[in-house]
Amino acid sequence: MDSEKTYLTISDINHLVKEQIDCNYLFNNVYLKGEISNFKNHTRGHLYFSLKDDNSKISAVMFYNNAIKLNFEPVDGDQVLVNGRISCYEAAGTYQIYINDMQKDGLGNLYLEYEKLKKKLSEKGYFDEAHKKAIPKYPSRIGVVTASTGAAVRDIMSTIKRRYPICEVILFPSLVQGVDAKESIVKQINNAQDYDLDILIVGRGGGSIEDLWAFNEEIVADAIYNSNVPIISAVGHEVDFTIADYVADLRAPTPTGAAEMAVPMLGEVINNISQYQIRLNEVMKNMINNKTLSLTKLVESYVLKNPLALYEIKEQKLDNLIDRANNNLLHQIEIYNNKLNHLVKELKILNPLNILEAGYSLTTKGSAIVKSVKDIKKEDSLTIKVTDGKINVLVKEILNEK
Repeated sequence: MDSEKTYLTISDINHLVKEQIDCNYLFNNVYLKGEISNFKNHTRGHLYFSLKDDNSKISAVMFYNNAIKLNFEPVDGDQVLVNGRISCYEAAGTYQIYINDMQKDGLGNLYLEYEKLKKKLSEKGYFDEAHKKAIPKYPSRIGVVTASTGAAVRDIMSTIKRRYPICEVILFPSLVQGVDAKESIVKQINNAQDYDLDILIVGRGGGSIEDLWAFNEEIVADAIYNSNVPIISAVGHEVDFTIADYVADLRAPTPTGAAEMAVPMLGEVINNISQYQIRLNEVMKNMINNKTLSLTKLVESYVLKNPLALYEIKEQKLDNLIDRANNNLLHQIEIYNNKLNHLVKELKILNPLNILEAGYSLTTKGSAIVKSVKDIKKEDSLTIKVTDGKINVLVKEILNEK
């Protein structure tokens, strides 16, 4: 009886369980809160730990590409909010959560607001590449919307001055933290539109998610999206991502990075100009040499030395053309004459009067040709046409031939 049963392998079961979990959309995007335990930071940068509450726990893994975005160092005991997907790790036969984002608990409401606005603006096309404006390579005037004091403005100003001192920088001082910061940022972005700027840098230094929250506000995103000036977002540190970063035409990892992206190194520009000058001089030199050679050939040409020769050649060509035209014309006339003569001969052959030259005559009664004795009667007047004239006769007798 046992031979009739189908025995599955452990791998088969684990694979089936994984398929069932992966196919359930409820597990594809879940939000969990819990406490970190058994935390392990792998040498390759992957994070392995458990999430637990008062009654249960679940295994968790956060791979390096997501872990580098964290703005805190996780440790055992941290209360966290995570977003990810549930799947089965077939090798161990356990299910676990694969985490995409993780925040410390207490910031959960802000994080949910952030994700909600990010989804809304993405659907409206605020993040589309087609909307991004190009950043000019050689700006002459740059605006900076940030706090008037602090590391961010110092880093931006000093970097631009060091790299590209010929560029004018205009500061639009703004609040970058607190309840009034979003209106202040929007006001200065809109104000900057009237200053004929090539680039506008908007940002601040690092901080917590609450500190950076002004750059996650929808009215700030609207102002960046509607700006006529290309905007570089420079908010926080490299691991900090705000809504402003997604909407801006270019995202910089830091304020210093924004300044480096905005302007080239003047020394490199000067060196490039020198190289262009050398290449331009070579090109111009070659063009002058080529034109000089062409001019020399023209000056020494037979035609310019003997200008009448060109006229004589043209005169001879004209004579040849006239001769060819006359010959063609005479040839055509001859052809048409031959055709005409041929047609005349054919008409003569077909002319009924030609038979008179052979001794025949043509008899008519009035305008009608007499073909039979039946066409006439005695005393009729007839006309006989012969080759050299006409004979008028009077019918005296009609003889029938049988």
